[in-house]
Amino acid sequence: MTTLEIMQEAKRVSNSIHLSTQEKNKALYFMAQSLIKHTNEIIQANQMDVDQVKDTFTSTKLDRLELNEQRIQAMANGILEVMELEDPTGIILDEVKRNGLLIQKKSVPLGVIAIIYESRPNVTSDAASLAIKSGNVCILRTEKEAWHSAFAIVSALQKGLAQANCDPNMIQLIEDTTRTSAYELMNGIGYIDLLIPRGGKGLIQSCVENAKVPCIETGTGICSVYVDEDCDIEMALNIVENAKTSRPSVYNAQETLLVAKNIAPQFLPKLKKRIPQVELRLDEKALKIIDGIPASSEDFDTEFLDYILAVKVVDNVQEAIAHIQKHSTHHSESIVTNNAKHAQLFVDLIDSAAVYVNASTRFTDGNEFGLGCEMGISTQKLHARGPMGLKELTTYKYIIHGNGNIR
Repeated sequence: MTTLEIMQEAKRVSNSIHLSTQEKNKALYFMAQSLIKHTNEIIQANQMDVDQVKDTFTSTKLDRLELNEQRIQAMANGILEVMELEDPTGIILDEVKRNGLLIQKKSVPLGVIAIIYESRPNVTSDAASLAIKSGNVCILRTEKEAWHSAFAIVSALQKGLAQANCDPNMIQLIEDTTRTSAYELMNGIGYIDLLIPRGGKGLIQSCVENAKVPCIETGTGICSVYVDEDCDIEMALNIVENAKTSRPSVYNAQETLLVAKNIAPQFLPKLKKRIPQVELRLDEKALKIIDGIPASSEDFDTEFLDYILAVKVVDNVQEAIAHIQKHSTHHSESIVTNNAKHAQLFVDLIDSAAVYVNASTRFTDGNEFGLGCEMGISTQKLHARGPMGLKELTTYKYIIHGNGNIR
């Protein structure tokens, strides 16, 4: 099918379905079971993708692409977790009686949601399950490097939908992996109710600048951790190690480290020993304390998604805040401190979707926030911010009951 035909079919399905919570949960259950049932086919398809890019992808990017039985089981578990969540639609959000009318504000699905994403096969099932639970129809468009994986996953999910007596085309995968299909989705007026890009800076910027349909900006993650002079050094070491090394290829991984000058001589040598696998790119003050690569001005505006960390020594919490305000992508930032005033100042002045006190930025995730999974991390302020779960995939309409009322 062409991209236009897929959009037309998605709108047809959206206009013709209204699933009860029980029907949604039944669909999700069979989708999860079908993923497990077709594990071998999905792994075989994934291997085709891996074989094509293994010589060109970095190890961290390849890690995001690769699937195995455990990861497919985790994808199925994620669907089942979404199944257990409260249905976000059909809820009376507000109600007022006025002029003899009963005016109700009710949550409803958005309609057709299109997701453009990079080589991360797990996004396929996450997005599909959230769309189904929130009553939406889902169009998926992945990169060519992950298309075979996505196709096998979508095929399994569609079989699950059919088994639950639901229209399989509630979930569809774009067949064209050229830029043309992406621009068609961006310009799908009358078909696409919301476009969500999940990927790097180039993809997101392209969607924000070119989309004529409503678009959520899921920003890149230049996430910072500030180690205050008044902190527990062991705690700070643990947080920085986790934020940078637990999975450097994801968007909530730390990219920038800011260290107060009074604690830097103690902290930085210990950190260098703790994370020897990480390439440290150091500003002038940090270079006087430990060996490393001199940081360029671009390093503090770069999302490395690798074992690389830009390090800057700052005078105090105020300078750390000023640096973040200048360089942040408004994703996730953290302060490590025992000083309550410094913590409160940081929380009040840092304008990011997630702001942490004494915790790793790696928690910015739909599942960790109790949302089951996520469509992405919104770094804008309207209409969603932070991890986008079920509620962020709904809108509302007013329903007015009268008895022959006229104005």
